[in-house]
Amino acid sequence: MKRLHKTLVNFGINLKQTYIAVTGLFWFVPSYFELIRSRKKSSQYFEIKLLPIFHDRLETSGVMSGHYFHQDLLVAQKIFKNNPLNHLDIGSSIYGFVSHVASFRQIDILDIRDNKSQVSNIKFKKVDLMDISQVESIEKYDSISCLHVIEHFGLGRYGDKIDFDGYILGLENIAKLQTKGGIFYFGTPIGKPRIYFNAHRVFDPQYILAILEQYYTLQEFHYVDDNGNLNTNIQLKEFNSDSLDYGCGIFIFKRK
Repeated sequence: MKRLHKTLVNFGINLKQTYIAVTGLFWFVPSYFELIRSRKKSSQYFEIKLLPIFHDRLETSGVMSGHYFHQDLLVAQKIFKNNPLNHLDIGSSIYGFVSHVASFRQIDILDIRDNKSQVSNIKFKKVDLMDISQVESIEKYDSISCLHVIEHFGLGRYGDKIDFDGYILGLENIAKLQTKGGIFYFGTPIGKPRIYFNAHRVFDPQYILAILEQYYTLQEFHYVDDNGNLNTNIQLKEFNSDSLDYGCGIFIFKRK
């Protein structure tokens, strides 16, 4: 049902939102007239215009769980503690991770999509990480992050070319941007290996380790489970991802 909902939303059909709006009218209409009556008792005056919002009263004050919340916060804290010479981010959440890091230091970001914004402490460059010719001219960094991004490479979702092994090209080119001894913060969906076209891939974490161990040594492994909870300092070689449907692995590597 969740997958059907996401598919319908892509076509502009949000049945959940429609249900909330229809049922919300039973609260909204009497509440509007109650406000009108309340205004008559007040010495202040505000013009009242209608702008119905139905869902906020049904939600919590915020969600402090899930892939992006834990991943972005954890890695930002690590970077703050390590205080690298320079840090490069590749495609991670602007609203979450990038803004976290930019609050205390400069961060350079690469993305295949345009970004016209100009913000202090954030330097943007448009780059296709699957294209080695675009990677060769980029300076090297002692600290790099790529959080919930590599699973999209080669699926065309963000305007990238279709390439079944696009994620491998991306990881190889990221390694070329890293100085020896540098730290790579990497996050991606983990569980039973599969592709949801054209959304994303899900990886076996042992497979990720097999790809990157020629370039990196694993320093730490953490993961977010199916309940949205963070599990820290896990021994990856003893970890069995079969218990996960759609988790998030957070790897911290050191460049060889």
